[in-house]
Amino acid sequence: TQGDFVAGFMDALSGKDPAVATKEIQAAMEALSKKLQAKASEAAKTNLAKANKYLDENKKREGVQTTASGLQYEVIKTGTGAVPTAANTVTVHYEGKLTSGKVFDSSIKRGEPASFGVGQVIPGWTEALQRMKVGDKWRLFIPPNLAYGEKGAGADIGPNEALIFEVDLLEVK
Repeated sequence: TQGDFVAGFMDALSGKDPAVATKEIQAAMEALSKKLQAKASEAAKTNLAKANKYLDENKKREGVQTTASGLQYEVIKTGTGAVPTAANTVTVHYEGKLTSGKVFDSSIKRGEPASFGVGQVIPGWTEALQRMKVGDKWRLFIPPNLAYGEKGAGADIGPNEALIFEVDLLEVK
């Protein structure tokens, strides 16, 4: 409980021996760690099944193209500019969503385009950007293995989440 934690903390500060043996604390921490790992593993399995189902259905939609890696994209607007390589820096406007529709990141909402190296982003972005031309606007459907995989990212992107991005390629440097 919180009181036990505070009492233990105060004992440690005053140099007293802890009321609970170190071995008991270690065993409790190991048990907690195993529970958290099991929960994360279950979430990863559940999310992967949801991602695969979503992507299997999505690739059947008219206008959605699928690459050999499993990346799916839909051309919203066609540009005529330069095509970046992995060595280029690009400037884009984008919005990222989960398959639930929850927006987790948006340069559009911030009102400022983002610039980054083509080879410095998740694999799904790197692949898509090297197929786009300046002026293109695409909707990307990125499988977990081309996104953040089993680790997920931040508070919003869980393990094995498929991601959806609208990407407007503004400039190549």
